[in-house]
Amino acid sequence: MEVTGLVTALVIGLVIGALGRLVVPGRQRIALWQTLLVGVAAAVLGTLVATALGVADTRGVDWIELAFQVGFAALGVGAVAGTSGRRTRV
Repeated sequence: MEVTGLVTALVIGLVIGALGRLVVPGRQRIALWQTLLVGVAAAVLGTLVATALGVADTRGVDWIELAFQVGFAALGVGAVAGTSGRRTRV
């Protein structure tokens, strides 16, 4: 992977993560780096699912693939926000 590919993946991951945060209701108290990681993972997972279903390569914008990516990002943001917000006192 080249440097431009890595930078592109990070930018797309940040955008997908931000879209996932917008979809989840309420306020999520997670760090920017967590949003980035969730976004990158959701982008990869959404692309894999869209490819497996045969809807990854369409003419124009791949809306179905984008919907998968944002959906996975919303699930990931919700999961991270749910687990990182709890602190246990001993």
